[in-house]
Amino acid sequence: MKPGAEQPIHFLDFEGNATSGILEFGVVTLRDGEIAATRTRLCRPKGRVTAEDTAVHGLRAETLAGEAPFADEWEYFAGLRENGPLAAHFAHVEHHLLKSVWTYPRSAPDFARPGKTAADWGPWIDTGRLYPQLFPQLGDGKLEELITAVGLQSELDAQAAVHCPADRRHYHCALYDALAGALLLRALLSRPEFAEATIPWLLQMSTLDGGKRDALQQGDLFG
Repeated sequence: MKPGAEQPIHFLDFEGNATSGILEFGVVTLRDGEIAATRTRLCRPKGRVTAEDTAVHGLRAETLAGEAPFADEWEYFAGLRENGPLAAHFAHVEHHLLKSVWTYPRSAPDFARPGKTAADWGPWIDTGRLYPQLFPQLGDGKLEELITAVGLQSELDAQAAVHCPADRRHYHCALYDALAGALLLRALLSRPEFAEATIPWLLQMSTLDGGKRDALQQGDLFG
């Protein structure tokens, strides 16, 4: 199963934490190497939003109090998981935040093992794991540093001007960061040495745990 027109990939980013809950989400759908859809909104906190939190993402509890809670988005996120693999930059954060709201999605295709099904939000395509393995010279995978190193900052800002709210066009804004990760994934897949990469291979390479990676193996890594 190659990342092509027939198989969307949904790149997610959340702002928030286990205490505050998800305060903002951003989703970028890649299809055939292009941005096919985006979605973002603010969400009502489920707990305390500290001053330290606000210093990072710029979101305040009092301005979010009138928003609908993230839990209202069950159908949307369950539908994403059924439709294509989920992706994120250092995906353990998004994975744990999703599971804190809904432990499991509905039964969905297991994109690591075509033909099988699973009731889990993962495995994830993780650009925060892929880039340090495939391009160790670019550092430890910090999002902003990678965007600069790969030469994507101008394109990111241009895409943000189209897709992001006017006051949320910088790092630590959910859709902006999701766009950054999606552009990194697209840049990786556009390289000739990864022209034959499959979704199962991306999922395997995004899993650093050797045992879990072995469990995902199905045939050749390419092809």
